[in-house]
Amino acid sequence: MSGARAHSSLRLTDRLPPRPRVLFVGINPGVRSAQLDHHFAGHSNRFWKLLFESRLTPEQLAAEDDARMMEWGYGLTNLVPRPTPGIDTLTRDEYVAGLRVLRRKVRRVQPRIVAFVGVTLFRFVFGVASGLPVTTGRQWQMFEGAAVFVLPNPSGRNAHFSYAQMLAAFRELQRFSTARGIVEP
Repeated sequence: MSGARAHSSLRLTDRLPPRPRVLFVGINPGVRSAQLDHHFAGHSNRFWKLLFESRLTPEQLAAEDDARMMEWGYGLTNLVPRPTPGIDTLTRDEYVAGLRVLRRKVRRVQPRIVAFVGVTLFRFVFGVASGLPVTTGRQWQMFEGAAVFVLPNPSGRNAHFSYAQMLAAFRELQRFSTARGIVEP
């Protein structure tokens, strides 16, 4: 069985409370995350550290604590369910099908903020051409009734943002969500 086919049977469980304050949406799970059934479980992924250092969570969590995100009204999901070592093997059809499912999911759980984890993901969802600049932070668009926020992808493979820039974006989400009365400080 090829590596791609071996990974196609793996799935990562969504963590979706009703009416999440913030729904974090990734492009697709990494292989390790799908194998462990925990979000952002890659060894070099900084998601959990960024959540804590930005004060989005009051304690340091690890990937195996991802179900606890619901305690603070956070949800976790991905656009494409198929795990891959990187996004370069995902097909346009997978993106399109994933967007249909994500729209239904967001309408069903009704988050107040959808935080797209990665500029590439935001570009696809809103049809932003690759040559046009996208900044992290609050966007003017809405997604199925939810405010939209863009975070840098916290993967260790992301060379486009320094850790300080990532942390600044996560802190901005914390301030934005707190200012809206959405997240408890």
